[in-house]
Amino acid sequence: MDFTAYRFDRKIDADFYKTLRARVNGYFETNNISRTANSTMVIKTITLIALYLVPYFFIITGLVSATLPFLALWLVMGLGAAGIGFSVMHDANHGAYSTNKYVNTALGQLMNILGANSSIWKLQHNVLHHSFTNIEGADGDINAPGFLRFSPHQKVKPIHRYQHIYAWFMYGFMILLKVLYTDFSQAVHFRKTRLVKTRKDFVTLLMKISFWKVIYFGAFLVLPMVLLPISNWLILLGFFLMHYAVGMAMAVIFQSAHVMPETQFPLATEDGNVENNWAVHQMITTTNFAPNNKLLSWYVGGLNFQVEHHLFPTICHVHYKEISKIVKETANEFGVPYNTIGSFRKTIVEHAKMLYMLGHNSPQAA
Repeated sequence: MDFTAYRFDRKIDADFYKTLRARVNGYFETNNISRTANSTMVIKTITLIALYLVPYFFIITGLVSATLPFLALWLVMGLGAAGIGFSVMHDANHGAYSTNKYVNTALGQLMNILGANSSIWKLQHNVLHHSFTNIEGADGDINAPGFLRFSPHQKVKPIHRYQHIYAWFMYGFMILLKVLYTDFSQAVHFRKTRLVKTRKDFVTLLMKISFWKVIYFGAFLVLPMVLLPISNWLILLGFFLMHYAVGMAMAVIFQSAHVMPETQFPLATEDGNVENNWAVHQMITTTNFAPNNKLLSWYVGGLNFQVEHHLFPTICHVHYKEISKIVKETANEFGVPYNTIGSFRKTIVEHAKMLYMLGHNSPQAA
């Protein structure tokens, strides 16, 4: 189906989002602050990029060659890569980092030196996930490989009975799979579903993906193999560990925001109508977690305030904590659900519970 044919009902709870936007806009105007990044965000950006590139410098120069420290450097790179993805690239590709579109574009392109493709990410994440959150067939974030079931509307398979156990292991492979294969397969899928409208656009997209893959694999895999007096298998192991760390971090944070017992999974009608207001749809399909965990909030770019991010994706995440107070108050006033879980530990438990329910086709997961 053409995703542009999906429609939300603007008349349902229309006053909620109108009031909420006015209050959030008023917060920035009253306090005379920008909706984009501040000096703290710039320092954070430099820190995370350094966390990714400094270990690479020690690797590529051969300054560290002992096996365990060498592998540890790759893991640190993984932490840096995930941090850049959460905090810098994510805001930039939403246009939330700066009022200057060239700054947003440049920082958004950081995803390409993390191995994934920024153009594909913007189509899958900005267009589909943010527009049609938790809608089966439209939201790519819940269209998992067949051995995982993230929606009660997907077919149940016998293997799903154990997904609450093996999902955690499989999460680590998701970014590596994206780097190697999924970017290309999604490009083909987006062409078939007319999200990429013309053949020329499709060919251009494939060329961009291919170009950046050559740069990435050349710099982070081939070059170490050529320059370092270290076994290729050890380099491959380090490369794998880096991507596994990124995959695990990304999957846990994003899936814990939407695949939860508290969230809903609405369906569109055959003609593409979603019987809810878009803003309320975001509220019922999204969950905040660990809002008072400052270290987690810093590292994941405020994505533990996923409700605020979905309602205001063009606001830099450094402001989510403050505007969350406005969102919660307005939601309570209008009787709209505001899902939040107090701790990260409980969030993991709740996500595991949801995986179990979905694997057993429990009615609570419907």
